[in-house]
Amino acid sequence: MRRTAAGVAALLAATLAVTGAAPAPAAPADAALSRPARELGRQALSANDGWAAEGTGTTGGGAAAPGRIRVARTRAELVDALGGDNATNAADATPKIVYVAGAVDGFEGPDGALLDCADLADPEYTLDGYLAAYDPAVWGRVDPSGPLEAARVRSVANQTRQTQVNVGSNTTIIGLRGARLTGLTLMIDRVSNVIVRNLTLTDARDCFPAWSPTDGDAGNWNSQYDQISVRRSDHVWVDHNTFTDGDNPDSGQPTHFGRPYQVHDGSLDVTHTASLVTASWNRFAGRDKLMLIGSSNTVGPDVGRLKVTVHHNLFDGDLQRLPRVRFGQVDVHENHYRLGGPGFEYALGVGVQSALYAENNFFTLTDDVDPADLIHDWGGTALTERGSWLRRDGGPARPVDLLGAYNAAHDPDLGGDAGWTPTLRAGPLLPTPLVPLAVGAFAGAGRLPL
Repeated sequence: MRRTAAGVAALLAATLAVTGAAPAPAAPADAALSRPARELGRQALSANDGWAAEGTGTTGGGAAAPGRIRVARTRAELVDALGGDNATNAADATPKIVYVAGAVDGFEGPDGALLDCADLADPEYTLDGYLAAYDPAVWGRVDPSGPLEAARVRSVANQTRQTQVNVGSNTTIIGLRGARLTGLTLMIDRVSNVIVRNLTLTDARDCFPAWSPTDGDAGNWNSQYDQISVRRSDHVWVDHNTFTDGDNPDSGQPTHFGRPYQVHDGSLDVTHTASLVTASWNRFAGRDKLMLIGSSNTVGPDVGRLKVTVHHNLFDGDLQRLPRVRFGQVDVHENHYRLGGPGFEYALGVGVQSALYAENNFFTLTDDVDPADLIHDWGGTALTERGSWLRRDGGPARPVDLLGAYNAAHDPDLGGDAGWTPTLRAGPLLPTPLVPLAVGAFAGAGRLPL
């Protein structure tokens, strides 16, 4: 049954009136957890393990008192474990460890039933009405405005309150075996010292994408919600997670105004002056827009920030932004890229004032991908690329000069010196031919001993 926003609020108020209080918080979890789970919950990022290890390092909720160690099985329990009020949880800097058990759905309403997009829509918004109003043949190639666009914006605000879960400083979120976050964004904004591990993140869909008629030659639909968004934050470690669209892939979306109706945004975006982030041993499967580092070409506060390390990740059937970089010093090493097929665009995006250092990465490509197109110039001038290997269509693996291939096929050339040399690496690099074996065996959720 469709619920209005007012109806959802009334249901919550009635529940509180009957019980006299919010649902009782879960008991401290120490006694119910295995010893490996307890140890991993308090584990800090190793010394020198990427940019998140700089200075004070990243410890997350490792200092949590027993009362701030919780197991969350529902959206309500997750919000409660993070501080109790989603509107203010970002300000809760008390050390905390949150274990996720089972499937937690961001669309879960106050009574535990799942909401749908209609439940979150403003009463004045319908997609049919929006499509009729802003069809370029009727509206023209100008940005939508007026009552229906305003209603869409209000609908987005409703969804943000529901599906965006805010995370405070000094927090570890770790999935127990089989843990899954669905239809949900972990928002890490204006905080420090956060760890997210061993989760499968699925289908952070946008119910109300925006039509941007001047985005590209034909316009584009743009969605808002990342699976993990890191903004204005530092010392963040994202490790051993799996990112997918589940049973709602972009390829299954309809076409409106001649363009794909895009309901997904990034997997792990690092933007708005965020810095000191390490993304390690994750699996990104079948996604389009993946990892945007830096959200604008405008020279300003991002300069000197956006320092990110991306290592030992599996990029499996993804299409673009692996990563796309602006401004930051970004170290991309020992990742396995398994790419190709319809829709593939590029792997490494070299953006404005970026300093991307790519070393010992392995590329497994289908025959329809030209190695020259693994790099894309988004207004940058140089990158350091070394130690890359390539295998195409099951053939033999061989070393490849990706930058040389790019420069032979594209103008203007990119320079070969990003202007810096990474020093924050936990150990010696694997020989590149061994990268697919190590990453295949250990990357993604479900590989930690919980």
